[in-house]
Amino acid sequence: MMTWIMLRRSLQVLWPAFLLAGVTETLVFAVIDPGDLRWFGGEAFDWPLTAIYTVSFLIFWALISTAGAITMLLSVEDPSV
Repeated sequence: MMTWIMLRRSLQVLWPAFLLAGVTETLVFAVIDPGDLRWFGGEAFDWPLTAIYTVSFLIFWALISTAGAITMLLSVEDPSV
């Protein structure tokens, strides 16, 4: 029973985060050209564009999922109270 609750809560965080990461990536790369990205102002990325899109999507997804997970943890009520 407990694993089902954990799975459900994980999916409640990950699915909306997945959708929002897609929207965020679309908005970011509508403004920024991935070919113009540089390492802290130095050398340009020598990655293919698909790699840049994939890595940035995963970074956005991880950040948004972390925020959602923290919100989920803070919203859980203590059953002993």
